[in-house]
Amino acid sequence: MAATVFHQAIGTLQSNGYLKNSGLHQEIRDGAVRLPLKGFKLELGVSKRACHSSGSRNFGVIQASVSQTSVVDPVLSPANKNTNEPRKKSNEAALILIRHGESLWNEKNLFTGCVDVPLTKRGVEEAIEAGKRISNIPVDMIYTSALIRAQMTAMLAMTQHRRKKVPIIIHNESEQARAWSQIFSEDTKKQSIPVIASWRLNERMYGELQGLNKQETADRYGKEQVHEWRRSYDVPPPNGESLEMCAERAVAYFKDEIEPQLLSGKNVMIAAHGNSLRSIIMYLDKLTSQEVISLELSTGIPMLYIFKEGRFIRRGSPVAPSEAGVYAYTRTLALYRQKLDEMVN
Repeated sequence: MAATVFHQAIGTLQSNGYLKNSGLHQEIRDGAVRLPLKGFKLELGVSKRACHSSGSRNFGVIQASVSQTSVVDPVLSPANKNTNEPRKKSNEAALILIRHGESLWNEKNLFTGCVDVPLTKRGVEEAIEAGKRISNIPVDMIYTSALIRAQMTAMLAMTQHRRKKVPIIIHNESEQARAWSQIFSEDTKKQSIPVIASWRLNERMYGELQGLNKQETADRYGKEQVHEWRRSYDVPPPNGESLEMCAERAVAYFKDEIEPQLLSGKNVMIAAHGNSLRSIIMYLDKLTSQEVISLELSTGIPMLYIFKEGRFIRRGSPVAPSEAGVYAYTRTLALYRQKLDEMVN
């Protein structure tokens, strides 16, 4: 049965042209994601200038006690006849990247940066739609920025997941926070997904532009100057961060905290922002500083990568939960979806 499902899905991929190595452009709604694949090795350190709000939602790293899971959910795996035989861990993991849905300041065309602004009604709908697109892809851990629009997007997306696990924000900023948020049921822990929030995944800090209308700013400073602030790699806005500075903190955090989880076989979702995600994609796809400045990410559109044998393989964006193609990118994803179908039926 699994083999039949897998080969049918492969056929869907081939018929729709998903297996062609075109690589450069993928149209998404009213925008496009441009991902050139030239070789480039990026080695970044930790930024000294980053937007770190110490007074709000400052969460620490996950506790070691969180249960380890791999691409094949142990709850969904076939029973092992030999109880003494350890379950084999998958050698691959899924990585989902989602830019937050439309925020209230996106709607007003204002520079937002690190200002903590919630989603609009449309943003809520985008987050829910994103959740539908990834509803058959396993998620074991979630990372978000410290900003509410990214956290809302992650939580709303997970309401659509067929596995029905509950995302739980890990509060690790103090001993009291750890004690008061403790869960005492092992069964409940197994049905939960830890959510780690970090300011290092925040949008880049736009400095003195934050809160200004983008059109009025262009009229005041000139279109060329504002374009340079927004789209150059290493030129920051007044008292703000450049994309290079944002990349220093975001990529360092990804390499130090998230990549080890993928290496252990965990499936990870990151809900963050246009510039922090562009920085991470620059690292994943080995883009140059010139290639990354033309990369555009639409709000609320998930992107799937497969991490296998130390490499990140970009698989684009799932179109819908009923799409067969994306789940045949690996046999493991096809089997995971089949198990979800069996649970429902």
